[in-house]
Amino acid sequence: MTTRKELVEALRARYREAAARDKVKILDEFSALTGYHRKHAIRLLRDEATANEAPTRNRLYDQAVRESLTVLWEAADRVCGKRLKALIPMLVDAMERHEHLDLDPVVKTKVLQVSAATIDRVLADARSHINGLRKRRRGVGAAIRRSIPVRTFADWRDPAPGFFEIDMVEHCGGPKTDGDYVHTLTMTDIASGWTECVAMRVRDQMLVIEAFEKVATDLHFTMLGIDSDNDSTFMSQAIFDYCKGRGIEQTRSRAYKKNDQAWVEQKNGAVVRRLVGYGRLSGSVATKALASLYESSRLYINFFQPSFKLKSKTRDGARLHKVYFAPATPCERLVAHSGIEPAIKEKLTAQFRTLDPVRLLQEIRSAQQTLSDIAAHGIPSEVPSTGAADVATFLLSLSSAWKDGEARPTHRKQSKAKHWWRTRPDPFADAWPVIEGWLTVEPSIAAKVLMDRLVAMVPEMYANQAQLRTLQRRVKAWRSARVTEMVLGGLSRASAVPAEA
Repeated sequence: MTTRKELVEALRARYREAAARDKVKILDEFSALTGYHRKHAIRLLRDEATANEAPTRNRLYDQAVRESLTVLWEAADRVCGKRLKALIPMLVDAMERHEHLDLDPVVKTKVLQVSAATIDRVLADARSHINGLRKRRRGVGAAIRRSIPVRTFADWRDPAPGFFEIDMVEHCGGPKTDGDYVHTLTMTDIASGWTECVAMRVRDQMLVIEAFEKVATDLHFTMLGIDSDNDSTFMSQAIFDYCKGRGIEQTRSRAYKKNDQAWVEQKNGAVVRRLVGYGRLSGSVATKALASLYESSRLYINFFQPSFKLKSKTRDGARLHKVYFAPATPCERLVAHSGIEPAIKEKLTAQFRTLDPVRLLQEIRSAQQTLSDIAAHGIPSEVPSTGAADVATFLLSLSSAWKDGEARPTHRKQSKAKHWWRTRPDPFADAWPVIEGWLTVEPSIAAKVLMDRLVAMVPEMYANQAQLRTLQRRVKAWRSARVTEMVLGGLSRASAVPAEA
């Protein structure tokens, strides 16, 4: 580029003084050397081109509109531009109704008329600051499985509200291993996209039935059918009898065909993993924390999260062309559906008008922080109660939350995640009371001597003395605890360090 500018400066004076024939030759040579279009070359050599200065753009959407869109984007949990475009009218109305937003009429008009492409362009800087396959448990064939009919993705054919696809997500923190982990039962209505998530302490068929009862109580419409994969938990006599006794149609997908359950598989990522992340959750404390998260998120997702729904799909050779309906929330789809009774529609509309999306989002973030602490350290943190002042503070933070990167605590990288759970059995679980008795009588005895005594006592377990290093660390920790107890007395008992495995 520098060489071209130098060439232009050198030829400009010569071009002005040249005759018409010479100008033609100069233009031919200049265009061949630089690759410029002939008209552009004429403007450059005449010094008429002022294109070096970028023209000022008459921007329709100023900084106020950009900040308003940023707040709305954060309040919508960072959905894409197309979904946010469909959500903006109801979100602005809800936030103004709860006195979270007071837009200037001119700014409000621009926010309501902005296109989805412009929303993505405006939020590009905010998104750039954010840091940017799970195996399925195989089912077991049985007579129950063979008696349940198969339903593929193409067999739904626009059913009425009440037919759900169900699946389970295991929160094991990585590749699946043996152990009791918290599970999420995901249920997605085919017609509306209404999604219910239930936390379960373990994978158990009776807990699945309890989850069905809970969801049936919370739903505004009747559960007509369930479609699951070939998981042995779903292919059980208890669930088969439950569905048959309540007139619920039970179907299953084909083995190893995830696309047969495309509706719920999509929600496993867009809802469950987006909310919970991929941390390791186990125990009753984690189950309660996850249930608390789903209690707030179910209203936020079903009333304030628009989603796409496939309208048609055509194939032209190797190219697949998909057409979608306009983004809409599950609540909107239920209200617009002809199969829903007017009383239920009025009830949904009345419930929608009482919901505060900002407060729900704050409750979601608080529950996510608790889950993040449990996944990283095994214990929840103390989360302060949310009040009107806290909601106002949370609302103010939405305009600049993108500067801090990831807003969801469950997706933030932990600086030092402590491996607090045991991965191997304790080799001295049964023998430690005996060892502690020996140490009490002979405090200065060597760990090697203790190991020899264990070999003589239980040769089938300690014959190779592979646990000697572990015993040495355990004895060292025991002596350190005794020294601390001698120095501090009874105060050290409450804060004694647990023995190392």
